[in-house]
Amino acid sequence: MSNTAIPLSNEISFADLNLAQPLMHAITDAGYTRPTPVQAQAIPLVLAGGDLLAGAQTGTGKTAGFTLPILHLLTAKPVINQRAGRPRCLILVPTRELAAQVEESVQTYGKYLPLKSMVMFGGVNINPQIKALRGQMDILVATPGRLLDHVGQKTLDLSGVEILVLDEADRMLDMGFIRDIKKILALLPKQRQNLLFSATFSDEIKTLADGLLHNPGYVEVARRNSTVELIEQSVHLVPQKLKSYLLAHLIKHHDWKQVLVFTRTKHGANRLAEKLNMDGISAAAIHGNKSQPARTKALAQFKDGTMPVLVATDIAARGLDIDMLPHVVNFELPNIPEDYVHRIGRTGRAGSSGAAISLVDSEELSYLKSIERLIKREIPKVVVDSFVPPANLPAEAPRPPRQPHGQRRHSHTTASAPRPAGTTNRNQPSREGQGQKPRSQQPRNSQQRNGPQPVKPRPIQTTADQQHLSEAARHQSMPQPALFSPKSGRRGK
Repeated sequence: MSNTAIPLSNEISFADLNLAQPLMHAITDAGYTRPTPVQAQAIPLVLAGGDLLAGAQTGTGKTAGFTLPILHLLTAKPVINQRAGRPRCLILVPTRELAAQVEESVQTYGKYLPLKSMVMFGGVNINPQIKALRGQMDILVATPGRLLDHVGQKTLDLSGVEILVLDEADRMLDMGFIRDIKKILALLPKQRQNLLFSATFSDEIKTLADGLLHNPGYVEVARRNSTVELIEQSVHLVPQKLKSYLLAHLIKHHDWKQVLVFTRTKHGANRLAEKLNMDGISAAAIHGNKSQPARTKALAQFKDGTMPVLVATDIAARGLDIDMLPHVVNFELPNIPEDYVHRIGRTGRAGSSGAAISLVDSEELSYLKSIERLIKREIPKVVVDSFVPPANLPAEAPRPPRQPHGQRRHSHTTASAPRPAGTTNRNQPSREGQGQKPRSQQPRNSQQRNGPQPVKPRPIQTTADQQHLSEAARHQSMPQPALFSPKSGRRGK
């Protein structure tokens, strides 16, 4: 495929982009005068009617980069006698939060236009969405799964789509949506304008773009997989058992008012939010197991400042758009280096500054090295002199199993840690008492069926032995960074 790049000019203004007057009015209401680099390059290409492949790191203003020209194009070419439930533009996104925020941008910029829009995603009652589809709808923002639910119920007609947008395409592939995307593409008209936005360009994204886009324009406003230069990045080396105490100290000592914290697991997010609340810091967890109303409420409280800490899994790494978010904390590093870029991209958005702090245990040092190789820079290691660890630590909770380095757990799979010999899976009913012999008594092969075989004795290892060995091994492998001030008893104000 051929690519056309548009040179970037720092002197360009929204007035130079030839957008419709109602759009200019809405832009002025929002307080914007100059487009961001991705907007300055993408808007003219979309207005020209061609396909577009855009590589823009998160937080660069790319949502307006496609919503503004789409609103202009649909207004300039109205449809007579448009049928209900038949959108003219389809915007596919990976998460519920991102879907809600993209549709909010459509509403913000299109408030002086007669165009109608709606958002659909799972986790909520489908009936209100079915009711909304009975009226006029120009722009539909949707997640793939719920979109196909409506197609299956014949409440949605995709035969009139003129413009298709795949936003955060790399994230959709990471989450296992490629089959859903292919099903949706098969339902769309052959003649349409295609816009693909992705923060990273993997081989899978290139394959998708080659099959989807025809002679596209090309926009890339930052080095591939780079982090925003305005984000101040730092690392605190700290044992896992002290992370929650250090995080609470940082929040109180620096009087942080708005902090987005990322954990690796849903259970870890819940546990950390509970710990912060016990320490007097208002916090809530947001992840895939939370109901949509609970997620919406937590996000609203975080945005309006009534709740200073939001603890999230990577479901929020792409779906949160918070103006002027000052701090992002990696409570645990992601095992996929690109996810680090997406996480910290929640701060330093659209030209504002921000800080990204990572709390790194010795077992995560390999993750840190992979991240530094990806972003082509070493992240400074910072000592927190004001932090003094508590004297009597409670017993450390069991840690979640770490995923193999560089592998991703998709939302539709479940991984479990290997069980020690002799234990049973508590999620499965016992075979005893159900007319079936216990597993240990069942013959395993033909030799056992023909008679008893000698069994080699196995060394007995108690739970205490296992814990002792685990702690000993961990103590030997743990580096001893200078984490704390040599002055005992001094805490930060």
